[in-house]
Amino acid sequence: MTGSGVQVPYDRRVADWKRGLRKVLYPAYEARMLRRMPDNLPKHIGVMLDGNRRWARAVGRDTAHGHRAGAANIEPLLTWCDEVGIEVVTLWLLSTDNLNRPANELEPLLEIITEAVASLAEQRRWRLHPVGALDLLPDDTAEQLKRAAESTADVEGMTVNIAVAYGGRREIADAVRSLLNEHADKGTSLAELAQQLDIEHIEEHLYTKGQPDPDLVIRTSGEQRLGGFLLWQSAKSEFYFCEAYWPDFRRVDFLRAIRAYALRDRRYGA
Repeated sequence: MTGSGVQVPYDRRVADWKRGLRKVLYPAYEARMLRRMPDNLPKHIGVMLDGNRRWARAVGRDTAHGHRAGAANIEPLLTWCDEVGIEVVTLWLLSTDNLNRPANELEPLLEIITEAVASLAEQRRWRLHPVGALDLLPDDTAEQLKRAAESTADVEGMTVNIAVAYGGRREIADAVRSLLNEHADKGTSLAELAQQLDIEHIEEHLYTKGQPDPDLVIRTSGEQRLGGFLLWQSAKSEFYFCEAYWPDFRRVDFLRAIRAYALRDRRYGA
């Protein structure tokens, strides 16, 4: 019963009570998890920010609203990563497959992404590094991503890879193409290159060259597949799948993922 005498449905009262209880208990729970966090934390985390559209449908809003809610959760995630000392984070914001979406969905999404990246760049807390086939993007979008990278190149904070127009197969193809062009410029024949070629040669031409491979890959929304994310780099990664849609992904979800990783006995593909 409310003050106005209107009867509140039982289910809603229970839901409100649970939300209030979470607000009280979660901060203490998170603080306890941080205090007990093991030492063997990941250096590089890949995050598949999945579920924006489904979250929007669940709350009765349009797709753009879901993408904006997802974009708003990026800065909190990076802050949580800073708290535990992560060195590199790769955020998958847009796949090459996503570029085939209708223009009335893709154009607002690209605008949301560039706004979010510009906001991160203005803070100068993190070193931003676009990874993906930027040549597939509209010129203005690609230029804004490049400007964000240039403006944060001297920042000494955590490296944040912004994966836009990214696909794992495309990255490997681009790496091989770059390798072939490099050796063509040197006058190396294909026969000579075939004799020399090894894993390290290809790694030197990946979008993430010079960075450690991801120790942990997190995917939200309950989907349990890679979908082409960091195919080469994640060969020995640990995976954590979270049921929450990306806009609902909380600090406690992040800490649980980190703790789950730290408690695993890594076999590095063995």
